[in-house]
Amino acid sequence: MGEPQSSHYWYADDRTRRSVAVLDALREYRAAESAMRRRTRSAMRMGETDLLAIRFLLKELSAGRMVSPKDIAAYLGISTASTTVLLDRLVRSGHVERRPHPTDRRGLVIAATIDSDEEVRATLGDMHRRMIDVAESLTADQATAVLGFLDRMREAVDGVPTPEEETDAAAQPAAESGADAAGSA
Repeated sequence: MGEPQSSHYWYADDRTRRSVAVLDALREYRAAESAMRRRTRSAMRMGETDLLAIRFLLKELSAGRMVSPKDIAAYLGISTASTTVLLDRLVRSGHVERRPHPTDRRGLVIAATIDSDEEVRATLGDMHRRMIDVAESLTADQATAVLGFLDRMREAVDGVPTPEEETDAAAQPAAESGADAAGSA
């Protein structure tokens, strides 16, 4: 990669050019990852939410945790009605099963099927191996630098307020100054 692909001639110093090159490389990685996810969804004939649900179920299964429909709704940030539609679709396609909860007669446990696990492994296995190979090629110092960078980038992105938060923050000082004025009168 090295030099940024877009025209950044107005950045005069090397540090800024290097920073822009890093951000460009990160942007290109995200685009490649998005394209890979589209190919995966297409190969598995399912939507983004379906694939996210399957991956969540497989991860929880490997950790030995049971998953309820409510857990899926919370993880995906969708309503219980949407979760029911999602689960109906995944049950029909043979990707998940609804099972009785082992200790709560009224509860359900949702589990990915063995076929679903095998399909995900067949579809994503080679790509995951290549990614692990790249990560394993890093020295300990390089891995530490990458982890630190990605953590700080995540914090930077998570720190961007939503429009509602910006509106609330802008209104708060005005409300406080109004309270101060009323208290001094």
